[in-house]
Amino acid sequence: MTHAPGLRAADADRQAAADRLRAAHDEGRLDLAEYDRRLAEAYAAVTYADLDRLFTDLPARPNSPVPAYTVSSAAAVARAAGASVVRSPARFPLALKILWTAWASVVAINLTVWLLVSLAADGSVHFWPMWFAVPGVALGIGTTITMRVRNTR
Repeated sequence: MTHAPGLRAADADRQAAADRLRAAHDEGRLDLAEYDRRLAEAYAAVTYADLDRLFTDLPARPNSPVPAYTVSSAAAVARAAGASVVRSPARFPLALKILWTAWASVVAINLTVWLLVSLAADGSVHFWPMWFAVPGVALGIGTTITMRVRNTR
């Protein structure tokens, strides 16, 4: 179903265009700056011609009876292709963000204290902050397991 270029686009059409742009970004066809620019244009689009202009240099979806900008979410496209969806740190659970922040803060404070004590004692102080690597490794393993479980759902 093709629309006349002069017809006004609906919110659902703009969202479908944003989903298509996200898929193109996930496929590596658009860099982040270009994706951001086109996404802003997609949400500002008034007509179908405005939306069509965003995809002139992107390949059309094969066997698709609908316009090129109507695609399901990027995650569904990646799963259909057999690829795993890699989550960014922004999608970490809140508990993991808090744990990593607390661990990094404690390590930074202890390194600073060790450095000051070591300088005052002419460098003869044992490097005791190394023991913070143990909880760091445990936190890393826990994070890896958590994110793999979340990605398989």
